[in-house]
Amino acid sequence: MCKNYIPIVSALVAICVSLNSFAAEVNIYSARKENLIRPLLDQFSAETGIKTNLITASADKLLTRMINEGRNTPADILITVDAGRLYRARQADIFQPINSRKIEAIVPSNLRDVDNYWIGLSQRARVIFYAKDRVKPEQLSTYENLADAQWKQRICIRGSGNIYNQSLVASLIANNGKAATQQWAQDLVGNFARAPKGGDRDQIKAAAAGQCDIAVANTYYYGKMLENKKNGGQVKAAKKMALFWPNQNGRGAHVNISGAGISKYSKNRDSAVRLLEFLVSPEAQAWYASVNYEYPVSADAKINGLLATWGSFKADVINLSKLGELNAQAVKTMDRAGWK
Repeated sequence: MCKNYIPIVSALVAICVSLNSFAAEVNIYSARKENLIRPLLDQFSAETGIKTNLITASADKLLTRMINEGRNTPADILITVDAGRLYRARQADIFQPINSRKIEAIVPSNLRDVDNYWIGLSQRARVIFYAKDRVKPEQLSTYENLADAQWKQRICIRGSGNIYNQSLVASLIANNGKAATQQWAQDLVGNFARAPKGGDRDQIKAAAAGQCDIAVANTYYYGKMLENKKNGGQVKAAKKMALFWPNQNGRGAHVNISGAGISKYSKNRDSAVRLLEFLVSPEAQAWYASVNYEYPVSADAKINGLLATWGSFKADVINLSKLGELNAQAVKTMDRAGWK
């Protein structure tokens, strides 16, 4: 008689498993725009059955929100840009360690927090762009060289309030020391062609228009300009410029990341870990490269055709936690140099 209950019990177990799978979810706060993350989240849900709920806002607003929400936050994951911001998030005590051998096997240690409180999801290089009709590549060499007198009133770069520039200066402090970097920053400001204004694309456009000869910007902005099907002006400007990889005979070009951490108060921790594992998989990494022109953190990921044309490069392998640790010093250095 008991045998008659076996099919019923099996059916109930199957229903419970199905319901649990359907009920599984993960809540994401993202400083990346929805179009740069939603397709990956949809693919993750299709493959796992785990629902993803997404809120997007500026990096600073999301960090403040999570701090204010405390243990009541619905967020399971915070996705943001720049190691400096990830460092701030850890200092604010809103993350918990990420325990995943799969992630540790994929993401190099320098692109992770030293205690795995956050990880890199994609890499972005901050390099030199030069006007092809006014600068010869053999005139260029390093970030340090940008302070040379030959570049007097020839450089365009964003303001000191920009986290990307703060992290670049932090990397120089880590590699060259405070005194040398202070002198570099002062000499660099003396080489500005104009007061800093606008974003990275504006620096490239200004150089293309002849307002300066050198621009410092992240490579993915250059890629977006080159392949902008809706704005011929950006394409035209980008084609007047060329990319130069600095410090190739030394430590390598400065790289930063977009990255993520799991909320200290996550209510869906297992699902959060699964999502991060998915985001560093070769398939997801290749998507970042092809859609946003960012470099994968995974060595197994395919490089997009445009990125491949820029050639391979040596990257600085400093642990990116240092960029956060030295952020305050970098800001002081820039302020003292008169970098507005």
